[in-house]
Amino acid sequence: MTTDHDAGTLDVACHLNVLLADAFSDLVPAALSAVVAEGYRRVVLPPLDPDATDTAHLRDVLAAHDVSPITIAGQAPGADVSSADPQERAAGAAMLRAALDLTVALRGDQMNGVPYGLFGRPAGVTDPAAIERAAVEVGRVADEAADRGVMMTFEVLNRYETSVVNTAAQAMEFVALSGSENLRIHLDTFHMAVEEADLAGAITMAAPKLGYLELGQSGRGMLSTGAVDLEALVRHAFDIGWSGRFGVEAFSRSVLSPFASDMLAIWRSPYLDGVGLAQDAMRVIRRGFASSVEGRRAARLSRVGGG
Repeated sequence: MTTDHDAGTLDVACHLNVLLADAFSDLVPAALSAVVAEGYRRVVLPPLDPDATDTAHLRDVLAAHDVSPITIAGQAPGADVSSADPQERAAGAAMLRAALDLTVALRGDQMNGVPYGLFGRPAGVTDPAAIERAAVEVGRVADEAADRGVMMTFEVLNRYETSVVNTAAQAMEFVALSGSENLRIHLDTFHMAVEEADLAGAITMAAPKLGYLELGQSGRGMLSTGAVDLEALVRHAFDIGWSGRFGVEAFSRSVLSPFASDMLAIWRSPYLDGVGLAQDAMRVIRRGFASSVEGRRAARLSRVGGG
């Protein structure tokens, strides 16, 4: 696979919660300006209530900064696509479609999230029948999303947040169960560090269906420090020919709301400066790209063109 990346055209998203707790804060324009200045092209929005969102205002703010939004879809008690109850399953599918409508209204082209069931510490192993029910419903919405110009992904989480999909191998099985040619996998290195014996191998395994590779450090803080060699994983992704989107995610109790901090088990503040974290993350990604086969090729071409 041949791609046309260079260090200035990398497709990278920054989670808004790296910098701010609220998508409707008066500080959103300044936050968007800061990440755009660092080379980010997209921003991941926190979960939004479609009925309580001033869609037109948020769309205009994003457009004014030339930033494309990535939304998050999920499920709720009584609205769960994995349920054996047809009404509860239908309500779950309706939630996903409402999130899709919001994505389209915001002029986004990607919808992430946990669309396959309830987020939170599982009580036990998920019944295979429930996984299959979820996959079929999610696949249907993914096909509808593709028809509307939106890539739908599902995030692979660690064992403390779900028992549905914890590994790249399980994610590939979920895509197969969905019957959808459009559903894509969202890998997150924070969760991968818990579940995968070989992070690079997991990326290779998921690559045919991988839509989004999110970079998060083991301690949820600065990407350049921690147990995960994120620069090496970025290099590996390029070296195997993957040409999709990267994301940056980090969480600090000093930034998040108390409710979100508690839900995500963010008990401390691994960083205080969200802009500084975004800058550090982009340096990690650019170093990974520059050391890849494609990055070295792009550098040679640049020298030839400039010489």
